[in-house]
Amino acid sequence: QVQLVESGGGLVQAGGSLRLSCAASGISFSFNDMVWYRQAPGEQLELVATITSGWSTNYADSVKGRFTISRDNGKNTVYLRMDSLQPADTAVYYCKSRHHYSGTEYWGKGTLVTVSS
Repeated sequence: QVQLVESGGGLVQAGGSLRLSCAASGISFSFNDMVWYRQAPGEQLELVATITSGWSTNYADSVKGRFTISRDNGKNTVYLRMDSLQPADTAVYYCKSRHHYSGTEYWGKGTLVTVSS
């Protein structure tokens, strides 16, 4: 059974930092591209950051220079380090796995990040 479980969300003041984790099980983690998305209240889903199975990274312009995505294949976990958080970063953050070759995708249930001004 595939599971993606996000953790690390919470309430933080503007300018603060958080590190989100997404622990995966039931997939061949090292063959999966991992993606963080977020959805703010009343807004559409937004792609935040991607790290491929080959360790290439990509970021949304809105988070470039503030967020860092990383992965630990030994722990089947992807991380999102978020610095200089702003109220506009308030959202539910989801992780998604996408098998690099088959395209099969799985989603986690999300973790809420709230940034107060």
